[in-house]
Amino acid sequence: MNGPDSTIKQTTLRPALRPELQPLEVLSAIHGQRHSQRRQRLAAWIAEQGGGLAVISAGEEVIRNRDNPFPFRSHSDFLYMTGFPEPDAWWLMRVNAHGETENVLACRPRDAEREIWDGIRVGPQHAAERFGMDRAIDIAMLDETVIALAANLPAFYAQMGSHQELDDRLRKWCDALRAKGRAGISAPDRIIDIGPAIARQRLIKDQDEILTMRRAAEISARAHIRAMQFTQPGHHEFQIEAELLHEFRAAGAQSVAYGSIVAGGPHSCILHHRAGNRAVLDNELILIDAGCELDGYASDITRTYPANGRFTPAQRAAYDVVVAAQQAAVDATKVGALLSDPHDAAVRVLAQGMMDLKLISRQSLDAAIESGDYKRFYMHRTGHFLGLDVHDVGDVKTPFAPGMVTTIEPGLYIRPSEDIPEEFWNIGIRIEDDALITDQGPSLLTRDVPVLADEIERIMRA
Repeated sequence: MNGPDSTIKQTTLRPALRPELQPLEVLSAIHGQRHSQRRQRLAAWIAEQGGGLAVISAGEEVIRNRDNPFPFRSHSDFLYMTGFPEPDAWWLMRVNAHGETENVLACRPRDAEREIWDGIRVGPQHAAERFGMDRAIDIAMLDETVIALAANLPAFYAQMGSHQELDDRLRKWCDALRAKGRAGISAPDRIIDIGPAIARQRLIKDQDEILTMRRAAEISARAHIRAMQFTQPGHHEFQIEAELLHEFRAAGAQSVAYGSIVAGGPHSCILHHRAGNRAVLDNELILIDAGCELDGYASDITRTYPANGRFTPAQRAAYDVVVAAQQAAVDATKVGALLSDPHDAAVRVLAQGMMDLKLISRQSLDAAIESGDYKRFYMHRTGHFLGLDVHDVGDVKTPFAPGMVTTIEPGLYIRPSEDIPEEFWNIGIRIEDDALITDQGPSLLTRDVPVLADEIERIMRA
């Protein structure tokens, strides 16, 4: 059980960040080159299709209540292609059939009065140079610029169905160009979804992206260790969450990658339980699913541990089943495999464990799996791709390749029921790590925070 000085001693156990974090501004030149190369690859693909105008929006600020906006974060495809961080911005790339390109960034103008309240804007005067564009324009000139760039091109390339404003603008731009038909100007005759082409690039992370994701994983691992060493019976879920958030921001992460899940006791069996005001009790488990976002890239870690620092026999038995299931999934995560392969491997171990713990009764493992009886205690998939989005581009038909990052996260959730031994009630367990796919097998980026029960108990006793 944690002593009163546990939050002080934890600093000796946190791994140092490798290498030192740098603000995004310091890396602007590197980022500009990186984004330019991405745009060139996309332009080559558009040229192969016959050319067209790519149009991607950063998105707009969303009002939380009255005149108070949510923190802004650009659409991931826009961020991937430009690195530009401000709202109300658009990226345009004209590509002809020969692969010749023009990149234009439309953004908000400088505004001395608004900048007093909201911060300094880049403005069109500096945006082109800072972000590697051919030119930048005031956002007020967006419509006329798009119409001029799209003239006589065969297609628009856009984020289909992403938001209503874009759909409305595409119709307006096409109508304006069709109206110029008598002047010998043709309008694009089709709109092509640009998402899949960008997704193919985003799936494979380059070395800079991998470095950023490693940093994010290190920060998140430190946060989980901090939470473990802070927790003791009587602490509220929101207090434990505060320890995570402190570590994220203190280490330089700009945000959480998703709403943190901090779930004690019966809440551990609720998959997406947000931290509330319930105090965790002695002999209960805490399930934390939390990760930071660093320079746009997500981390995603889940750990489950006892509030008092010691697993009960029933908790330990169930926990070891999930550890074994995760290892089976890790072993199945290899180049050429699909997301379903580690899932299937984890399910076999979990179903056998459920039978061994007398949670389900079947004559054979195959029968337990085929019947779906295991889904009562394990109802989600074992992983998802990770990157600029926590549930990143890629799907169940995407084979693993070097440079992809996926999560590996089996679980076991046992709710109170008359047919379940009481010592297993309210045991919810999930173990999640981020895995970089390599030719040598998966590299687990998040193992700076321990998984094995003995190691967790050791850290909590420190």
